[in-house]
Amino acid sequence: MKILVIGAHGRVGQRIVNQLNDKGDNVLAGLRDEAQFSTFNGEHITPILLDIQQTTVAALSAQMAGVDAVVFSAGAGGGGYDRTMLIDLDGAVKAMQATEQAGIKRFVMVSAMGTSSRATWADAIRPYYAAKFYADHWLIHDTALDYTILRPSTLSDDSGTGKITINASDKLDNGAKTVSRDDVAAVAVAVLHDDQTVKQTISFTGGKTAIQSAIDAAAK
Repeated sequence: MKILVIGAHGRVGQRIVNQLNDKGDNVLAGLRDEAQFSTFNGEHITPILLDIQQTTVAALSAQMAGVDAVVFSAGAGGGGYDRTMLIDLDGAVKAMQATEQAGIKRFVMVSAMGTSSRATWADAIRPYYAAKFYADHWLIHDTALDYTILRPSTLSDDSGTGKITINASDKLDNGAKTVSRDDVAAVAVAVLHDDQTVKQTISFTGGKTAIQSAIDAAAK
């Protein structure tokens, strides 16, 4: 499979790219600065220049030629609320539009737990949750993409365990509060290779169930 990862230099994005490479998938690593190209050296990884804030839908669609699936893992990363809206929301929508223009169906969105309900949004980062809410809404209701939306809980840099817990309530106060970025990437890789997750929104946190088993149960 040939997969474009948008936001490949992010802490989750890097892990997704490297794990896909390890599985033998061909990966286009979308990076906003050529100085980041040296981040990757896997034999199946091709870095490409892709600034989701500055690119156009047409230009992005052209870069997707030959791609089988797109992963959106880009984010402003605390770079201010203006950039949050331009990357986490408008950048995500541009990616969806470009994916459809390129004739690609499969799209995986890395979102955030608690996005579905305004009542659960933390006041300190409400604009971030608003961006995620409307990006997810657009993906579900305004595209014909074969999407999977991933909503992990608070992220950590702990080593991955290969295990998660599905949180069907999509609330941060239900169960463990964190999940490792390694495991978030592993979930993204797993759903890309699993058609039963199409049109699914999967909220999860760190847990005790093997990732594939948890995904299988969530998709039933």
